Order: sequence, then C-alpha cells, then structure tokens
Amino acid sequence: MQYDFTSILDRRGKDAIAVDIPAAADASDPGSAYFAQAQLRPGFDQIPMWVADMNFPVVPTIQQAITERVAHPAFGYFTPREEYFEEIIRWHEVRNGVCGLKKEHIGYENGVLGGVVSALNVLCSRGDSVLLHAPTYIGFTNALGNNGYHMVLSFLKPDAAGIWRMDLEDMEQKIVKYHIHAAVFCSPHNPTGRVWERAELEAMMELFRKYDVYVISDEIWSDLILEGYRHIPLQSISEDARNRTIAFYAPSKTFNLAGLVGSYHIIYNRWLRERMKKESSLSHYNSMNVLSMYALIGALQPEGYEWVDQLCHVLTGNVRYACDFIREHFEGVRVADPQGTYMLFLDCEEWCRRHGVSIGELQVRGLQVGVLWQDGRPFHGEYGIRMNLALPFSRVQEALDRLNRYVFHPDADGM
Repeated sequence: MQYDFTSILDRRGKDAIAVDIPAAADASDPGSAYFAQAQLRPGFDQIPMWVADMNFPVVPTIQQAITERVAHPAFGYFTPREEYFEEIIRWHEVRNGVCGLKKEHIGYENGVLGGVVSALNVLCSRGDSVLLHAPTYIGFTNALGNNGYHMVLSFLKPDAAGIWRMDLEDMEQKIVKYHIHAAVFCSPHNPTGRVWERAELEAMMELFRKYDVYVISDEIWSDLILEGYRHIPLQSISEDARNRTIAFYAPSKTFNLAGLVGSYHIIYNRWLRERMKKESSLSHYNSMNVLSMYALIGALQPEGYEWVDQLCHVLTGNVRYACDFIREHFEGVRVADPQGTYMLFLDCEEWCRRHGVSIGELQVRGLQVGVLWQDGRPFHGEYGIRMNLALPFSRVQEALDRLNRYVFHPDADGM
C-alpha cells in the first residue's frame, strides 16, 4: 500500500506546539519567547520546521488499534499485554538484527529524558561529571542541568568529507581529567543526524571499557535511517557493551506519537535493570498509559514496517534536496548531510560575518516569512539553526524558496 506523505496536514487547533505555540508567542514565556521576536509578515503562512515531530498522518493501524480499545467503556488498572513485548522484540529482530532480546530486558519509561535521568541516578551522584558529544540535544542540557549533573562536552569534528566524527583523544582526556564514569550517547546523533559506523562504536566502547564508563544510549531516532545507511545498536557491539549500556527507544519519533507518551528501555545487565526499576519507581508516575500501549502495538504491525520504509524514502529525498539547495544558494552556510533523523543543523557563521548580521537577526528573518526553524545556540552551536524536514516535499521546497528570496539574500524583494 502507498501511504500519503504529500498532503499538507492542517495541525492548527489540534494541540500541536509545532504551530500553535508560535501563533500565541509570549515574550515573557521562555518556551515561546524565541517566536515572539518576530511577527509573521502579511501573505505568509507558517511552515513548522522546529520541534522534532512530523507533519505526516500516522499509519492507520495506530488509530485502528486505539479506536477498537476506546470502544470498550472501561479504562481501569491494567498490566501490559504480551503483544506489547512481542512486537518490540520482533521489531528489533527484523529491523536491526537483534538476537536474544527477551521480555525481561524491556522496561517502560514515560519518556527518554526521564529515563536518562533515572539511569544517571543509578550510575552517578549528583554533581558528577557526565560526558556528551556536542552539538548537544537541548533536552539533555536541560535534563542534566536541572538534576545537578555537570556536562562535559566533547565536540564532534567534520572530517575532510564533511562527516561529523568523534574526537576519541579529546574524549579520553576529559574522561581522565573529570573522573567520568557515565556518558550520554545519541545514536543516530541529534542534531547532526550522524549514523555511526561499527568501527567508531567499537573504538568508543573500548575507550569506555578501559576507563569503566557506563553508557546511556538514546536510540530514539534509530528507525529513521536514510537510504544507504544502517543503524547499529550499541548493545550489539560486544558482550561488554551489552552489559555496559542502558539503551532507550520509543515509537514517538518513528511514528509521530510524542503526544501519547510512552518510551522503553532495553537493559541486559540484571544488576542495572533492577536498579533502574527501583529508581524509576520512586516517583510513582512512571506508569504506562493503556492507549499508548495500543498505539505501539498498532504501529508495529506489518503495515508499520512498510510505512516506515516509505517514510525513510521520503525523508531521504527531502534531505538530499535541501542540502543540495543550501549549498547551491546559501553561500557561507555549511551543512553536513544527515545520515539519519529528519533534522538539519546549519552552521551560518561565515554568512553572518560576511553580511554583518547576527545569528539572532538571521533567525528572526526566517520567522518573519513563516519558516519556523529552531535556534541552534542551545544545542551548543554558536551560529547554528536546526531545521525539521519531516514535511511534504512541496512544503520543504516552499520554505527553502522563501529563505532564498527573503532571508539569505539581503537585497531580495521585501528586505
């Protein structure tokens, strides 16, 4: 079956912060102050390209599973159905070649960030240093900072081909200097979209084995891999990696289910698993929602496999078009081709310096013509902008055309 990735989905008034928060931006509210900097110019509609959710309808089996459950008029206490675990196990086996995953290794999490904090509480003491790569997902920055952990950043470096690479020497120096025993890892990487190669993962895990560093691996993006690349679960690298890693997954990125809430961890090490279960239970709020359970079961049906394959094809086309367009038309803007996710991370330093425009002013110009992109500075990109390409291709084309005509060329009409 061919699924619809071309129709423009009107999300206004449907509880989507992708469009509704900017429309009601309030300069006194930190969550929407960024959008309050600029008023939408007449004649432009909003193109949501900031928050990391998709502007596509979900695979129909999700709604079918939820609707069938809602038809029964009782929603009392429950335990997860066996299908919940069976579908997760089958998904990882089919998509990533995972062997030996069992029900006992899988644990529910309200969200990946909450799970990351629970894992840090198991592995560390408040105030400990934790290693992360930079640019860094803003959610990690907030979650670790709010819970008293000290982030130590090791910056990724583009190689001669423009591919983001780990700096293993820098990582080792910082592990030693700051006495680090926990790292938060992102695979694929957010916001750069890097899909890691096996040799890179092996080298990293050997470094962590050498210094007894445990790894919290956020693999929430692992299903959204662009054509020509393959995700390698960190726990599959070696037996040591299998027992040194707490991995997190969710259907929210893959199937656009963030509003239903529901993630899960995979932990093979029994000691870590039992400590995580204890830690995550302390708040008494880390409990599954019955409808999110049915959403996951509905998503991981055979139709979901086909839907994700088609989605990745669409995202590959969007990413390749956008990167080629940016290189051709936005002189002074650097972009590395993502290998996974649906996000771009632009480096606008050269363009800003050449034109005497601050990164903040550049971002406002985009907002004024309805391109709702995201400030990259909180991701530790001084001149960064993050862009979501999970939209119909026509919307991606329109957004880039607006940026070309009104934003990156100061003498264009209307500037």
